[in-house]
Amino acid sequence: MNYKSIFDNFNKLNILIIGDVMIDSYQWGKVERISPEAPVPICSVQKIEHRLGGAGNVALNISAMGATPILCTVIGRDSNEEILLNLLTEHDMTTEGMVVSSERPTTIKTRIIGNNTQMLRIDKETTNVLSHEEENLLLGKITDIIANKKIDAIIFQDYDKGVITERIIKETVKLAKQKSIPTTVDPKHRNFSSYKDVTLFKPNLKELKEGLKIEFDEPNLTNLTDAALLLHSKQRISQVFITLSEYGVFIADYTQRQAEIKMLPAHLRKIADVSGAGDTVISVATLCLASKMSAIDIAKISNLAGGLVCENVGVVSIDKNRLYKEVISFEL
Repeated sequence: MNYKSIFDNFNKLNILIIGDVMIDSYQWGKVERISPEAPVPICSVQKIEHRLGGAGNVALNISAMGATPILCTVIGRDSNEEILLNLLTEHDMTTEGMVVSSERPTTIKTRIIGNNTQMLRIDKETTNVLSHEEENLLLGKITDIIANKKIDAIIFQDYDKGVITERIIKETVKLAKQKSIPTTVDPKHRNFSSYKDVTLFKPNLKELKEGLKIEFDEPNLTNLTDAALLLHSKQRISQVFITLSEYGVFIADYTQRQAEIKMLPAHLRKIADVSGAGDTVISVATLCLASKMSAIDIAKISNLAGGLVCENVGVVSIDKNRLYKEVISFEL
């Protein structure tokens, strides 16, 4: 397989990302004394940094791989709106898919870090589902973009914050099928069973068990095959891709006459932080799917990508050149 041409071709792909976009805010400072008001440390903040989070981190990974991300989401008409829109502009991302609403806040997760240790996280958000008006506005954006742009794949990046609704899923999948656009999903609990007729569905082990209401001990080929078949049967999913942390990944492709099923072990690495690995995996898997790679190759490359970002502390995007070198060295 000519991986160079595949990786080069990523640069021509446009990926629509629907989901919960948020701001990850970091406030670094020093702690040198305890408050006289309560037995808590005083953090003297010296630096503040804002980053794209949630579905925004998927967009960063898509961009890092050379493709063009288009985010569709609902944010608040508030003090954080400008911060988020500026972050998109800084990363050369379009804001055409943004719906701004006065009915909900822009999600922001603020981490207070004193002496290089996270002391506290403050979340400002709502998990209420979109109002009917917000839903209509978001569907209008999605419909216009699919109708007027070359879209090579669509990602549903769900964090259970309410932007993705059953109607958003159903209408978008219908539009995608009409245009033969593959759809991929990184699910959470609330909408788990609403994702029907999608191309690739990527739960982690916890999400799989909760979504299907099943239980088993250590994952193996047998119990994962049974779970994937149940998911395929209930929701007509073409490819079930399960991430298993230290156990690796599992893939089942039901588009073949006889289903292709494989469990791939994790690569041995110095794991520093697993934050954001799922975002990287769905991003790389989607690009590989849009490039018409086989399910097994999608799983192999995505498995490598997820492991690579775990070597870094904090949420970081995948390094395209490093991933390419790893793919070549492992002779996938």
